[in-house]
Amino acid sequence: MQLYTDAATSPTDQHSAAGILLVNDGQQHQFKQILPTSDNHTAEFLAAIAGFKTLLDQFGPNQAVFFFTDSKIVAESVSKAYSKNFAVELQTLLHLQDQCQVVITRWIPESQNHGAHQLAQQGLHL
Repeated sequence: MQLYTDAATSPTDQHSAAGILLVNDGQQHQFKQILPTSDNHTAEFLAAIAGFKTLLDQFGPNQAVFFFTDSKIVAESVSKAYSKNFAVELQTLLHLQDQCQVVITRWIPESQNHGAHQLAQQGLHL
């Protein structure tokens, strides 16, 4: 299972949305979701949380997951299991990841996260 997440935040009003792309057995499942008003870093954590909630709701626990994010702060925080400024969001994310069999988190450049990025942009206009 591959999970790609991204957040988009409108600079004018701080509205945010998540783009979630799940790839399972070659099949793509696309989701977009409005997030609480926040700054972009918080929105990236909230998008990752939404992604894992969606994965667990759609496919159940005990999945082996490759998690891709273009947010360095999310990827590094998960890797270290520590974040000074996003401790609550990180703990929520780690709790969701613990329900999976294994999670391998990878940072990818924005250019390789186009699907989730497009979904997040579309989510801003819901």
